[in-house]
Amino acid sequence: MSVERSKLRNGLTVVSHAMAEVETVSIGIWIGAGSRSEALGEHGVAHFLEHMAFKGTARRSAKDIAEEIEAVGGDLNAATGVDSTAYYARVLRKDMPLALDILSDIIVSPRFERGELARERDVILQEIAAAMDSPEDIVFDLVQEAAFPDQPVGRPILGTVESVSRFKRAHLGSYLSAHYHGPNMVLAAAGAVDHAALVAEAERRLGSFDTESTPQPESALYAGGARRSDKPFEQTHLVLAFQAPPYRHAEYFTAQICAGALGGGMSSRLFQEVRERRGLCYAIYAFSSGLSDSGMFAIHAAGGPDRAHELFAVIRDELVKAADQGFTADEIARVKAQLKMGLLAGLESSSARAEQLARQILIHGRPLSTEELIERLEQVQAQHLQALVERMLGSPLSLATVGPILHVARFDRVAEKFTVPSSRAA
Repeated sequence: MSVERSKLRNGLTVVSHAMAEVETVSIGIWIGAGSRSEALGEHGVAHFLEHMAFKGTARRSAKDIAEEIEAVGGDLNAATGVDSTAYYARVLRKDMPLALDILSDIIVSPRFERGELARERDVILQEIAAAMDSPEDIVFDLVQEAAFPDQPVGRPILGTVESVSRFKRAHLGSYLSAHYHGPNMVLAAAGAVDHAALVAEAERRLGSFDTESTPQPESALYAGGARRSDKPFEQTHLVLAFQAPPYRHAEYFTAQICAGALGGGMSSRLFQEVRERRGLCYAIYAFSSGLSDSGMFAIHAAGGPDRAHELFAVIRDELVKAADQGFTADEIARVKAQLKMGLLAGLESSSARAEQLARQILIHGRPLSTEELIERLEQVQAQHLQALVERMLGSPLSLATVGPILHVARFDRVAEKFTVPSSRAA
């Protein structure tokens, strides 16, 4: 695998993977700071900054940025997460310098023009309004708040109407200068890329970022709790969650396999029991998400308001069954095969590969080989999964519901009995 890595004089990491017989290149700049790096008065500023980066620089207007990348058939986008922010593009091989020039321009010298800031504020307010029309978006914001109350990681990435309405140019500039530093940034590319040429371009265009260290974000402290919204929707959305291993923890892959076995596809336990056998919902799934210092294992389902208590009870029973009896060898083998497939499929997509490399650098400080990742999966055994479920059931439950619940008393009784005795989880 032709992965190459270099470091600029200012500490910025450049990593690339040349992919044979590919004529395009996916390239992006990842910053190791996202919404969790915001101070209380900055809620939503990381996402606002990501939007405003495309709204004009010292050398380009917002229209220039769009026209230049599309004139060569390329595309340009960005995303804000809890732990990171990314700006990325995909272009033909010959247009890599242009893509990097635009990507660097929008974060090195954004203009933050007042008219554009006002217009983009309205766009983000519409994005927040759209999220409030989505029961799935609402329920995940609520469970995040329940799991990590009064903390940056427990707040919505988009911010609120109140916080976004307060932002001025100084807020954006302050966040950028505090968190966009060379040692906290990764330039990643995959596809038709020449590493030496990429490093040379990076030195020219990204060398101005300083070598200062970035402030550490507030620690994530999992607490657990319940949040409920009675906003009217046709279905009741339910998410229950537990504390899970952070992404650097040895049990991170155990949690991924556990999520797959419980709710990772049509053959998973929850899908078979909840949908196929009982018809309680259309879709149900589980996942485990990691942060640098904590994590959350979550199960999401949506069903009729009159059967929400039954849906919750069946999920509880399946989790207790997994803690009592564990998983079969066939279940574990099936999930491992699914995860391996995902890893290998990612190698065939230049955009997925560039993102994978960047995240590995930010998380682990180095690229991880596919062989190493598969070996970590293979090391997970049945007893590891069972022990993890036992510990999760012994941790505080985070519960969020959106929509009506017709039998609230019965639902609450299930919630009260959900956690197994702490002595068994010890």
